Amino acid sequence: MAIPTLTRPTPRTNTSQEARKPRKKMTAGKIAALVVAAFIAVLWMIPFAWATATAFKTETDAAAPKVSWMPPSGFTAEAFVKVFQDGNIPLWTWNSFYTSAAITAITLVISALVAYALSRIDFKGKKVLMTVIIASIIIPPPVLIIPLFYQMLALHLIDTSWAIILPQVIHPAMVFVLKKFFDQIPRELEEAAVMDGASRLRIFTQIILPLSQPILAAVAIFVFIGAWNNFLWPFIATNDGGLLTLPVGLQTIKSAYGIQYAQNMASALLAALPLILVFLFFQRQIIKGVATTGLAGT
Repeated sequence: MAIPTLTRPTPRTNTSQEARKPRKKMTAGKIAALVVAAFIAVLWMIPFAWATATAFKTETDAAAPKVSWMPPSGFTAEAFVKVFQDGNIPLWTWNSFYTSAAITAITLVISALVAYALSRIDFKGKKVLMTVIIASIIIPPPVLIIPLFYQMLALHLIDTSWAIILPQVIHPAMVFVLKKFFDQIPRELEEAAVMDGASRLRIFTQIILPLSQPILAAVAIFVFIGAWNNFLWPFIATNDGGLLTLPVGLQTIKSAYGIQYAQNMASALLAALPLILVFLFFQRQIIKGVATTGLAGT
């Protein structure tokens, strides 16, 4: 009796055609969307490019009535040198950084806790509280400046870092965004954790927050950018030169001899540069967070 021989099957190799992913067809709608997006991007870049070109001009060329991208005297960093000489840019940048970071951290803690309570806990007055939060989103921030100033004055916090930080840690819009995201998380995950004896705090820290990393990152970046750009409240809350934030400090070094266009543009670029870097490093988190929560449609 002949013993049948076992033949080892030859492994299937992925050819270049199999490994290659099918390309998505470009429809007319996608092409139109790309054209519109490119057009909007160019429109956005023109003012930024003009500000950059003006910042590297001399004051004479920047104030010339004839509009020109290429200055007759050539490009120079004279405006930036003037800004650094007249102001304490490193100190102001550090003040802006640590106050914005503190505002972001405290806002995330408060907003996440409030949003989780509104999303998962049933309590008396919940609908009224949610209505108040939504209504407070439409209140213009300048309306609250005088009450907040007197409140900080009563607490003896004027001319301190806390006067800048505390009034900016309440963001009703971020509470609404986080609450909307928490509503999308399946409750079955929490019910399973409760069956295992997990407390509500443990569920919040070990289940809800890890699943909410994209929206938390997006909210953190939005709050940080808003705190960094805030000029009016830090300008009112502090008179101490050692506590000035970057937007406020840059306004104190403007010359009294008319408008210095090149110097103003240099100051604006210095204030915007950190935010541009933040967006470049965290643009994926911003886009993912907005897409996940549906913020673009709210």
